[in-house]
Amino acid sequence: MQKLAVRPAPPAPAEPVFGASFARDAEAASKYFTEIEALVQAGKAGETTALKAQALNVKEKFFRFHAVALYDEVTGHGERFLRVGELLMAVSSRYPALLPTREQIEAERALKQQSAKEGRELDQGLFLGQVLADERCGMHLIHAMLRPKRAALEQIAEFRQSGFADLGEATAERHGKVGHVTLRNSKFLNAEDDRATAALETALDLVLLDDAIEVGVLRGGIVQHPKYKDRRIFNAGINLTHLYYGQISFAHFMVERELGLLHKIYRGHWRSGSYDEQYEDYVEKPWIAAVEAFAIGGGCQLLCVMDRVLAETGSYFNLPASKEGFIPGAANLRFPRLVGGKLAREGIFFERVFHADTPEGRRICDEVVPPGGMDAAIEANAAQLVRAGMMSTVSNRKALRVAEEPLPIFRRYMATYARQQSRCLYDQKLIDNLKHSWKPDSRRM
Repeated sequence: MQKLAVRPAPPAPAEPVFGASFARDAEAASKYFTEIEALVQAGKAGETTALKAQALNVKEKFFRFHAVALYDEVTGHGERFLRVGELLMAVSSRYPALLPTREQIEAERALKQQSAKEGRELDQGLFLGQVLADERCGMHLIHAMLRPKRAALEQIAEFRQSGFADLGEATAERHGKVGHVTLRNSKFLNAEDDRATAALETALDLVLLDDAIEVGVLRGGIVQHPKYKDRRIFNAGINLTHLYYGQISFAHFMVERELGLLHKIYRGHWRSGSYDEQYEDYVEKPWIAAVEAFAIGGGCQLLCVMDRVLAETGSYFNLPASKEGFIPGAANLRFPRLVGGKLAREGIFFERVFHADTPEGRRICDEVVPPGGMDAAIEANAAQLVRAGMMSTVSNRKALRVAEEPLPIFRRYMATYARQQSRCLYDQKLIDNLKHSWKPDSRRM
C-alpha cells in the first residue's frame, strides 16, 4: 500500500523590517500578523507555540516604533480621552491584526477557562506598556483614567439629592459629611472581579463628585458565608474562581483598577483640561479604610493608598502573590513605604500574614478597633482628618504624595506592570497555582 506523502507545514512569513512611515509599517505588520494568525489556526500545538512567540516578538518591535502614532490617531492627538478598554477597542477596530477585537476577547471569555485562551491579551499588555512608557501619551492616558466615569456623571444629580446609590456590587451613601463606599460581592466573600471593581469605581466617583462630602470611607458589606455569617468582610482580593474560569479582564480589571479605582483614591479627579502640569491639581478627599475580618491581596493593595486604616481586633492583611502567580497591582511600589523593603518581600514572596494586633501589622493599620467600635472610630477619625479644614487637609495630602510617589514614577511603574502582568496571566504556572491552592473545579461561578 502506497503511503501518502506528508506535506510540510508552510514556512512562516519573513519578519517585516520596521522604521519606515507609520502607514507603510502598519500595512506590512497587518499583512504579517494576518498570515501568522492563519498558520496558528491551521497548525499543530508545537508549531503554534513557536509561531505565537515569534509574532509576539515582532509585535513588540512594531509597538516600540509606533505605539505613540496609534495612540495619537485614535485620540485625535490628545483631543479625546479614552479609558484603557476604550483605547484598546478603538485601535483594534482600525487595525484588527495588531490588537484583539471585541469579538475575539468575548470569544475567549466564552471558553470559561483561562488555560484555554490563546493569549491575545498579551498584545494589549505590550501596547499599553509602550503607551505608558512615553511621557506625553502615558500622562494623557493617566489623565483619562482620572476623569469621572460616565456612569457616575449620569447619576451624580440623583445622588446629590438622595445621598444613596445602589450599583449592584457596591453602594455609595452620604452620612453627614462622610461618604461611605461599601463593597457587596457577598457571594464571593467580597472578592473583586470585573463587575465589582467597576461598581466600586463608580461609587468612588460619586463620593468625589459630591461637594457635600469631605471624607470618604471604604468598607466591606455583610456576607452570609457560614464561617462569617452576618459579619462584615473588608475585601478578599481578586476573585480567583473568576480568574480560573477566564472571567477576569486584563484591560478592565488588571489595568483599569490600578489607573482608575486605586489611583482615584490616591490622587482624586484630575481637575484641569490639560494633562501636562508639573504640579498636582486634583479634586481629592481623604480616605479611611475600615477593615473587618481581613484585607487579602487586592484588599491589602487598597490599604496602601489610604490616609487612615482602621482594623478590628483579630483582623489581618496579606499579599499572597506567590500563591496566585501575578503582580499584586501597585503594591510593589507602595507596600515597602508601609512595612519596609524586607517585610514587603516577605509578604510578596513568602506569603507573610500581618496581624493587626502586632507591631508589624500596625505599620499597615493606624488604629486597632475593639468589636462593635468601628462606627464610632470612623466618625472620630473622619472628624480629625478635616479638623483643620479641607484646604489644610487636601494641601498636606498633596504635599505628602509629591514626596512619596511623584507621578512620573507611577507612570513608569505602570508601563512595566502592564507588560509583565499580561505575561503573568498567561504563564502556565499561574494555572498550576490556582489548581493546587484554590481547587477551583470544586467551586461555582
